[in-house]
Amino acid sequence: MNQQLDTLERDSFAGQDRFEDVAARSLARRDVLRHGTGVVLAGLFGPILCGTSPSQAARQRTQLATGFSSLTASTADTVRVPPGYQVQVVFAWGDPIDGIGPAFLQDGSNSAADQARQAGMHHDGGHFFSLPDWKAGSSTSGLWAVNHEYVDPSLLIGSAARWGSAEGVAKSKAAHGVSVVELARDRRGRWALVKNSRHARRITADSEIDIGGPARGDPRLRTPADPDGVRVQGTVGNCAAGFTPWGTYLTCEENFGGVFGSDDPAFRPTADQRRYGLSARGAGSEGSPLYPWWKQDPRFDLAREPNEPNRFGYVVEIDPHDPGRRPVKRTAMGRFKHENCEWLQTKDGRLAFYMGCDEANEYLYKFVTDGKFNPKRREANRDLLDHGTLHVAKFNDDGSGVWLELLPGRNGLTGEHGWTGLADIAIRTRQAADRAGATMMDRPEWVAVNRRTNEVFVTLTNNARRGATPASANAVDGSSAGGTARPPTDRVNPRANNVYGHIVRWTDDAGDAASRTFRWNVFVLAGDPEQDDPAKQGSMNGDAFGCPDGLWIDDTGTLWIQTDVSPSRLATSRPGSPDPDFARLGNNQMLMADPATGRIRRFLTGPVQCEVTGAHMTPDRTTMFVNIQHPGEAGVDRDLSGAPTRFSSWPDGAAAGRPRSATIAITRLDGGTIGS
Repeated sequence: MNQQLDTLERDSFAGQDRFEDVAARSLARRDVLRHGTGVVLAGLFGPILCGTSPSQAARQRTQLATGFSSLTASTADTVRVPPGYQVQVVFAWGDPIDGIGPAFLQDGSNSAADQARQAGMHHDGGHFFSLPDWKAGSSTSGLWAVNHEYVDPSLLIGSAARWGSAEGVAKSKAAHGVSVVELARDRRGRWALVKNSRHARRITADSEIDIGGPARGDPRLRTPADPDGVRVQGTVGNCAAGFTPWGTYLTCEENFGGVFGSDDPAFRPTADQRRYGLSARGAGSEGSPLYPWWKQDPRFDLAREPNEPNRFGYVVEIDPHDPGRRPVKRTAMGRFKHENCEWLQTKDGRLAFYMGCDEANEYLYKFVTDGKFNPKRREANRDLLDHGTLHVAKFNDDGSGVWLELLPGRNGLTGEHGWTGLADIAIRTRQAADRAGATMMDRPEWVAVNRRTNEVFVTLTNNARRGATPASANAVDGSSAGGTARPPTDRVNPRANNVYGHIVRWTDDAGDAASRTFRWNVFVLAGDPEQDDPAKQGSMNGDAFGCPDGLWIDDTGTLWIQTDVSPSRLATSRPGSPDPDFARLGNNQMLMADPATGRIRRFLTGPVQCEVTGAHMTPDRTTMFVNIQHPGEAGVDRDLSGAPTRFSSWPDGAAAGRPRSATIAITRLDGGTIGS
């Protein structure tokens, strides 16, 4: 199929075409219209077919070279890259961060103290920072900062009896957070952890973190352990990431709600707690708690410490070059289930940061700093993220959009409607977006920016929660939560049952990231060209994929797409019973896309049931770092009811035992640049 598809695309789509024209011809060739499900394929490309190119810069782009052969799909339990490339595992769960600490034990017997000195579980977002300083640009020596999003109890603890114990909870907390390690490349091109590096650092759910921005000191952030509301213990749910132009790391707290709960039979969550998914039982399989931290640590007990969850759900700034400096939670950037965070500079020298809230029917945000970025004096930017204006996106069906300001007195955020000020908006950001009337999206995940063209892209990974019940803009009691609303389809979210997901592109008007208006289009609808259902066929000019998640644009303007199809849908998740929608796509993958033509080629396939995530490169583009998360996930016994079945043994092999998330380094055998 891939060879036939490749031939068809070479014949039909050669040249310097805009993606809008490619999509129009593709639809005309299929001559497909589908009615009755809220999806009309000609209609769902309305903003594209109307010629609403996001910017003049976009129309002047040139086609990118792709110097590799596209891979076929795969179900192999390994990482595959094109001929001429090689893969090295450089930092896996349990590896000592300083190269000399406690070694990983495959039987799960490492202590919580060991885990606090080792790589955490489930690598997600990451970023390479050159050494010796934040602007040196070295490609042979640097710091790798990486998130550890969550844990699987059967792999981490190995015993149901230990999971709710003091040691089990302590080890779980130690496996969350962030690692910072020092890496160096030798003359043979191999990467290794630098032993005893002064930069090696773990930030866990027990680390001290300052609170910055408008919510600092607010009564809703005060607890008995922190009566001033200025310093929180820990960061959790660290999903995707970002960085600042002054060389700091931005780790984004996403699914923090699962660590909170209560055994108090009288406890009932408030409306504000429900809006963030908090419940007495935490998060787990069929009601079983996945992270029962409240059983050992009272600050996670919602009945005893109702303010503690208000201290999570933020962007956390970390200085990887200064291990003695405490991280800071930047509350001005909003509290929600952050995916990642990417910036563009405004025309007047300020910074705009784009962020998605990763849940069905949630929102896309932009934070614009009040102050200007100072490229000459790093310390001058230290508190830049504490002051600015948060916006939420409203997409119009004609291809235009508006950034709605989330400020006191604007867009319904008035005292009449119960809003008390900027701190209130920072803590109750989801409710503020509800009130403002933003557009509910199909799970906004990673955002990627092209600093050459000022284009911005977002992955909308999937959504099965659309219907005919839009959320009320007047709801202030949590009833407009993404989990309960069933909004109808619209032009930017055109599929009623969006199993494959899509990618949307926009440019702020006048090419200025500070603008409060923008133009958008659908870059690609993911899917499978051989699907019988036209609503699932997609619009890709290239290799089929589903559920786009990770997204990154390198310095050449190349767009890298990473997928996270749920293990329950993958052909390998239940041998003999694949989901027909995804059976042909194989394991999760990473693809290279040319924004100018929409041409998409498969560059990497991952191990069984992994997620591919967190791409970044050295400045010279000769090494790409990628994270492989949760290999063999469907075999994990999440509710601890019995022994887990292991569908993956990556990266250590079947004889070793437990699958491990890891950072890999991809290089070319000839030492050339990645993808060229």
